[in-house]
Amino acid sequence: MANTTNYNPKSIEPKWQKYWEENKTFATDVWDFSKPKFYALDMFPYPSGVGLHAGHPEGYTATDIISRMKRMQGYNVLHPMGYDSFGLPAEQYAVQTGNHPNGFTQKNIKTFTGQLKELGFDYDWDKLIATSDPSFYKWTQWIFKQLYKEGYAKYIDMPVNWCEELGTVLSNDEVIDGKSERGGYPVVRKNMKQWVIDQVAFADKLLEGLDEIDWPESTKEMQRHWIGKSEGVEVKFQIVGGGEFSIFTTCIETIYGITFMVLAPDGDIVKSLLPRVKNLEEVQAYIDETLKKNDMDRTELNKTKSGCPLEGVTCINPVNGKEVPLFIGDFVLASYGTGAVMAVPSHDQRDFEYAIAHNIPMIQVIEGADVSEHAFEKQDYLGKGCKLINSEEFTGLTVEEAKEAITSKLEKMGVAKRTANYHFREWIFARQRYWGEPVPVVYLEDGQIHVLDDDELPLLLPELEDYKGKNGQAPLENATEWKMYDHNGIKGKRETSTMPGSAGSSWYYMRYIDPKNDKELCDPELLKHWLPVDLYIGGPEHAVGHLMYARIWNRFLYDQGISPVKEPFKKLVHQGMILGSNGIKMGKRFPEFVVNPSDIVRDYGADTLRLYEMFMGPLEASKPWSNDGVEGARRFLNKVWNYFSVEENLIDGEGGALEKVYHKTVKKVTSDFETLGFNTAISQMMIFMNAAVKEKCPLVYAEGFIKMLSCICPHIGEELWQMLGHEETIAYAAWPTFDEEKCKDDTIEIGVQVNGKVRGTLEIAVDEDEASVKARGKEVAGVAKALEGKNIIKEIYVKGKIFNIVAK
Repeated sequence: MANTTNYNPKSIEPKWQKYWEENKTFATDVWDFSKPKFYALDMFPYPSGVGLHAGHPEGYTATDIISRMKRMQGYNVLHPMGYDSFGLPAEQYAVQTGNHPNGFTQKNIKTFTGQLKELGFDYDWDKLIATSDPSFYKWTQWIFKQLYKEGYAKYIDMPVNWCEELGTVLSNDEVIDGKSERGGYPVVRKNMKQWVIDQVAFADKLLEGLDEIDWPESTKEMQRHWIGKSEGVEVKFQIVGGGEFSIFTTCIETIYGITFMVLAPDGDIVKSLLPRVKNLEEVQAYIDETLKKNDMDRTELNKTKSGCPLEGVTCINPVNGKEVPLFIGDFVLASYGTGAVMAVPSHDQRDFEYAIAHNIPMIQVIEGADVSEHAFEKQDYLGKGCKLINSEEFTGLTVEEAKEAITSKLEKMGVAKRTANYHFREWIFARQRYWGEPVPVVYLEDGQIHVLDDDELPLLLPELEDYKGKNGQAPLENATEWKMYDHNGIKGKRETSTMPGSAGSSWYYMRYIDPKNDKELCDPELLKHWLPVDLYIGGPEHAVGHLMYARIWNRFLYDQGISPVKEPFKKLVHQGMILGSNGIKMGKRFPEFVVNPSDIVRDYGADTLRLYEMFMGPLEASKPWSNDGVEGARRFLNKVWNYFSVEENLIDGEGGALEKVYHKTVKKVTSDFETLGFNTAISQMMIFMNAAVKEKCPLVYAEGFIKMLSCICPHIGEELWQMLGHEETIAYAAWPTFDEEKCKDDTIEIGVQVNGKVRGTLEIAVDEDEASVKARGKEVAGVAKALEGKNIIKEIYVKGKIFNIVAK
């Protein structure tokens, strides 16, 4: 072995990428149960026309490093990649060009795959999936069918977020500040028949599951907040003149303080009361204005106290028989809870401000604060021993006593029940779009719903001449022949909405395990062996979208005996954003700040890009791009190449000057890789190299170092491994080991103080006796100077830590 060439990634990297592909180096035998398994997963990308930007490879490189280490440690590693390939951009492309979106999508997939391969990731490309592939979405449709059979998929009339410009319904997480996430178009509320998934039915199971998984606490807290469980009481109120409605409250102790009720303007209760309302014109105008707002505008973003009285209509407070006026207010949602709330202005700040704005009286029912200028709310009185006032027979009871006593009274009256309420709502599961999974449903001539038989799946998307929907109609309404169903004597019309983009991504991690199975979603034995995913890396923006939906579908499949685990993702890590050099997020909004990874690969090599991105800082932190940092990463690889490619730098045997730093490096790199501390692992590798270039390196240390480096920089790792005389790939070489004893320092440095102030440092042997340390410590130049003219009163030595001299 001799150094006859300079380090040239342009020749090395394509060589090893070709080798891995031809030899299927990273193909996983999923049926090999003889080794422990490790399943690493990236949140798969949407194959946009733009291709990868430099932020994409960060998380992918992290899972790649771990996968490579685990493979060397003897694990059977599954590390697949695929594409979340249904979505709106491909459909918009089809509308603009008249081309089928599948061609656009396949072209983008080819571009993405090429970019991923040039970065040297150890993906098992034989297990590639795409959610728009009929062999995949057959099983997405099959899961929907099971959800329908079990009563979780429902067809109901409900208020939805409607985007006229996109011609489709949007979920709450697809609406930002009253506009569509994609395109920024206006979104309004309207009632439509919709397919929904009853995710509320899984709320308690989802909450329990959060305690069992290794996820960032911030993400778990976001999911808890999104589910929004609250324990309380549901109470019926009779409307004077006929009719009734219910409210849910967590503050039943304040029921005697009700001075008005507020109903959702767009709810069925108000609709039924309109013939009895005296100020109908005013009420109707308020309802019309409400329909222009989305849920976020009406709740979290609602800063106004707008509302309107329902003149001539009142209800009865069941606890005392008093008449209570009714109002409508846009902060009450028809789709949340009962669509009605009780208002106690003395003990709820929103109600207080509403009462002030509308000149409504207030009744204080809990003592302990002045409520003339501000409400006395539950977070201020709960658990404080506060007592009730103005509450008939419950006056004098503490809040805690009153909660139970009032609830019991109302239960005996037959007008209340204890229950839980959730912020969670149905998952709207239909989109008036083309490029998505067709819903496998037929509406029969007699009004019944027919779900397709298994042998009719997949229900394929038809090719259209016109991909644009019209007048709120889905594009598939244009598929005149396709939508008419006539099979085995059953006639009807197909559902023309498609599933949301989050459908396929809710279960894709299962299909990777057995992607070519045309008989079932996945072989049960394989699911049992490979699930859960051991490490899942992706962005925090999916906390209450994809990550919630995937947990719901997995939990459903677990309850059906299909998934063997309650939770699909054992450990979740969010990578931080890689920002432009000016600190702005890379992406389509600021294309001028996007760094194209292919450009970096062209100019510096893939290994340099991978090394730089892992060295930028902690994986979870956001950090700005730096071209100087890329240059530094390349210089380090040059240093590695120039040293290890020279035969004279390597010697036989072990030990020597590099023994301690080598064993320390193996220990730290192993530990840091496990905790995803790649930047500190790289720092330790740099420490080793700085020591190595001054010495001759034992061959065994060189091999161990190259193995570790190959996880981050696989191309140079393979090339150096081959130069060391190995014919087989480094990918399955045994991971290096370390000796704990050889990691221990022979000497340590301690501080020497005079009167508590450090005056110098002293290098001592780890087993040096106390007398020697004290004698030598007093000889340290700064210490000796500080002791001049003083008498030593006391000497304090904390072994291996510090030596302090008290002197006067």
